[in-house]
Amino acid sequence: MEMRYVADAVRFERMNSEEIRNSFLVGNLFGPNKIELVYSFDDRAIIGSAVPVAGPLKLEGGEQLACEYFAERREMGVINIGDSGIVRVDGKKFTLDTKDVLYIGKGSKEVQFESVNSRKPAKFYLVSYPAHAAYPTTAAKRSDAQPVKLGSDEEANKRTIYKYIHLEGIKSCQLVMGYTELAPNSVWNTMPGHTHTRRTEIYMYFEVKPNSVVFHFIGKPEETRHIVVRNQQVVLSPSWSIHSGAGLQNYSFVWAMGGENQAFSDMQGFSLEQIR
Repeated sequence: MEMRYVADAVRFERMNSEEIRNSFLVGNLFGPNKIELVYSFDDRAIIGSAVPVAGPLKLEGGEQLACEYFAERREMGVINIGDSGIVRVDGKKFTLDTKDVLYIGKGSKEVQFESVNSRKPAKFYLVSYPAHAAYPTTAAKRSDAQPVKLGSDEEANKRTIYKYIHLEGIKSCQLVMGYTELAPNSVWNTMPGHTHTRRTEIYMYFEVKPNSVVFHFIGKPEETRHIVVRNQQVVLSPSWSIHSGAGLQNYSFVWAMGGENQAFSDMQGFSLEQIR
């Protein structure tokens, strides 16, 4: 597991593009036949991937977490962005098709990932936060999510937000998770934007076409920079930073939050006049 120290707001102002990428961008997930994990010290989030091809992959604990098993003191959200897959949690089988989600509660001892067809593997994206309470392991199909339509063609930000793990959906200790799908000819997400003083937010961009990129904006509203993001790459957004992006074409992204509360509306908006 890679340990990642994310820069603070003071250091951020003096960083060049490569330093910003090394701090906030995770670009090496979704390798075949392995589980890859990155530990961020911001709210102690862990992100990762599991792509089972040759056989099942088992999620382990270990020295870095000082635990007997991974979810001993943690909860986790899993979304499948590949073909059909199976997650087994303490012997119980959950089949996840594309864009289905599984919440794994604190205290789950054995977690294993499989693909239904090794020639068309599942691609499981993982987000985990510490948990002080146990909630039931629960799966949700894409049809179970609560879609919210926002934006317009005129603003090039017509999009649908799918909520899975949140106060009115799958119950969790602190994790909030879902994904956003942009309509054709729309490229902007979350602009004018906001920050989350009491939570970190993590974006994993996917369905970014091979001949396209997303320019993700990061920093305080009055001191912004951009990160060029490609398909299946992740941006770690600390509580003091905006998190907004524009692509060359439409795309999708998984968003996940953890911190002081789970209120979806707990955000600090800013105007276009404030952005520098």
